[in-house]
Amino acid sequence: MRISELAAASEVPVATIKYYLREQLLPEGERTSATQASYGDAHVSRLRVIRALLTAGVSIAETRNVVAALDSPPAGPYDLLGVAHTAVTPRPSGPVDTTRALELYERLGGIEAQCDPGLLAGLAGALDTLERAGFTVPPTVLDRYVDAARSIAEAEIDGIPADSPELAVQYIVLGTVLTEPLILALRRAAQQVVSSERFAGTEAPASQPS
Repeated sequence: MRISELAAASEVPVATIKYYLREQLLPEGERTSATQASYGDAHVSRLRVIRALLTAGVSIAETRNVVAALDSPPAGPYDLLGVAHTAVTPRPSGPVDTTRALELYERLGGIEAQCDPGLLAGLAGALDTLERAGFTVPPTVLDRYVDAARSIAEAEIDGIPADSPELAVQYIVLGTVLTEPLILALRRAAQQVVSSERFAGTEAPASQPS
């Protein structure tokens, strides 16, 4: 298909597709002349991936790293997770104390020598944000956070497709990037459900927007 047809099939404007080509996010089409190229279904799929990553807040540079992993998969799932984590983990602007973050990492069952420094710094940054806000997560709640995080991770890792490296890359990278909003939304929904179960009848429910 020509680029105009690719734009129609993917619902991505031609100008945006050309931008993705310049930024090396989308592979070049097969040249049919000096000024034209032919594109296929793989380009439609790649455009969906690119738009999903950018919509999720992943930078152009990190999106480029993710699609590079799709084209040339690392040796195994552990390295793929590194690509995904690098794409979505905010980097602190300066040095951070990772002592408490390392304690949490080890409570998850991790070993310091195997922990990605960026991931540890991201965890430390999250803890620092809580501290600067003067908020302390109760120890019993933090215990449940750790247990829930470990349980989610085990289920996700168990679900990695074993018969296709390409599917494994998409599952790990896109699953890591794109499911975090779902996890957050489920947590908020669960808070409402549990609150209703615990406190039903004690106060009027919040009005719903029309």
